[in-house]
Amino acid sequence: MSDKPDVSEIEKFDKTKLKKTETQEKNPLPFKETIEQEKAAA
Repeated sequence: MSDKPDVSEIEKFDKTKLKKTETQEKNPLPFKETIEQEKAAA
């Protein structure tokens, strides 16, 4: 028995059946200017 997982099914996987999705940033980082303003206020 091997320690490595069985990847034979992964090799047969058809990527064309996947749906295209748009990724959206849910928690975007603040702009550099915003960070500087908050530092200055503290």
